[in-house]
Amino acid sequence: MTPQDASARAEEICRLAPVIPVLVIEDAARARPLAEALVAGGLPALEVTLRTPAALDAIREMAQVPGGVVGAGTLLTPEDVAAAKAAGARFGVSPGATDRLLDACEAADLPLLPGAATASEVMALYERGYTVQKFFPAEVAGGAPALKALGAPIPQVRFCPTGGVSPRNAGDYLALANVLCVGGSWVAPKQMLAEGDWAGITELARKAAGLG
Repeated sequence: MTPQDASARAEEICRLAPVIPVLVIEDAARARPLAEALVAGGLPALEVTLRTPAALDAIREMAQVPGGVVGAGTLLTPEDVAAAKAAGARFGVSPGATDRLLDACEAADLPLLPGAATASEVMALYERGYTVQKFFPAEVAGGAPALKALGAPIPQVRFCPTGGVSPRNAGDYLALANVLCVGGSWVAPKQMLAEGDWAGITELARKAAGLG
């Protein structure tokens, strides 16, 4: 997969809904009902972060949910890419980007949202062919004003900002011309997940889907 093809597919995924849930799953048994709840609320693109032992099993479960498009977040190494692809991930997300990681995703035909936080990082990825990127960590890196400023000299690149994005500031990001969607964890709070409050999560997803 070329970087251009990867970015084209990443853009399609980003345009499915204004918010991509960023999910930290401790118990794979909750993965499928969680995915069903989020999809029912209008958020089909789901990022499962590879931060827990249950993450790959969670991706396997979510990959079977009709209407869902599950991806793997926190990709750091080529080994992560191979494991995510084998588990059924249909896209990847990384906090930054290295040549080895980009090579691995391209070889595995796994569309990637590579992370960037500075103009030089954005330019390096754009030079390689990545026109859709993750802006991370969004709030720490200057928030919506910083992303707007990047858009002036580099309008060719569009972003999914994550890191500190919440209902309070999501609208500021989504109003920017160079933002396709945002990533956030607020649609699946740890407490609701632990309690199995799927109806509550669906309602949060429905509100998030209405932000666009």
